[in-house]
Amino acid sequence: MNDILPLVLVTRALPEGWLDGLRGRCRTVVGDAQTPGFDAPLLEALPDAEGILCLLTERIDGAVLDRAPRLRVVSTMAVGVDNIDLDACAARGIVVGHTPGVLTEATADLTMALLLAVARRLPDAAADARAGRWSTWSPTGWLGTDLHGASLGIVGLGKIGTAVARRARAFGMRLMHASPGPKPAVEAELGVERVPLTQLLAQSDVVSLHLPLSSDTHHLIDARALATMKSTALLINTARGAIVDPQALAHALHTGAIAGAGIDVTEPEPLPAEHPLYGCPNLLVLPHIGSATHGTRRRMAAVAVDNLLAGLVGSPLPHPVLPPRAPL
Repeated sequence: MNDILPLVLVTRALPEGWLDGLRGRCRTVVGDAQTPGFDAPLLEALPDAEGILCLLTERIDGAVLDRAPRLRVVSTMAVGVDNIDLDACAARGIVVGHTPGVLTEATADLTMALLLAVARRLPDAAADARAGRWSTWSPTGWLGTDLHGASLGIVGLGKIGTAVARRARAFGMRLMHASPGPKPAVEAELGVERVPLTQLLAQSDVVSLHLPLSSDTHHLIDARALATMKSTALLINTARGAIVDPQALAHALHTGAIAGAGIDVTEPEPLPAEHPLYGCPNLLVLPHIGSATHGTRRRMAAVAVDNLLAGLVGSPLPHPVLPPRAPL
């Protein structure tokens, strides 16, 4: 019976139990747990693969698809799909699924954690305490930024941006957003004002990025955008690293063009240990852990499995990738 089951490539080994839904419904070839991309066994199996379950670290482009003539569905365990050539998939009749919604709250929590850590200079204060530089209580030591009454500019008021807005409102922050279209229900509920991006950058005390990576948003936050921001402003990025020009960010932090930044995503990713960003003042870099909770990652795997199985039998995907939205 196994000979008639569809073959599925799982690009990275996942913890026990996360892919139980595949048992008895397909054959699998599983990549190495620690190695991104397509290793030798995966490449060898591509010609017979009918489905791929991948992570955001695997590039699914025309070269990969050309080696997989039987492929019917690509299911990624992520919300963003910038690693997948959607046009190439569409041209071959391959459906693509992703995992929206299930990581919204975890990523919003991490966004607020970054915001708080950078605003209150927690990494600097903790490092000084550990290094013995905490000699006494100081009225001027480790001074940070007040959040209550500060303005938060959300670039991309989607599900995650909205969840961040709800949290920020509880902190007493004033809210604005720049998005491709109006969000009347959310704007009314949370008191979020929609403004042009240039106005948001110029007026926000904190700018938080929550938009997908595309040709329109690549290096959206460049030297000019950073120069538009207040010198006291903070930048938070939990979206995709390439939305921010890393060289421009390093320069802005070193010259004091902005006061600080917290980033969970980088360009490149992972960020090499010798990268200049690590030497920037008041910069907190995290290793892409926005969705890194036990429950969230397991739910992401379950949604990816559901998308994959639907695509294998020709049913509508529970969470298909929607067409890209217009630029800001």
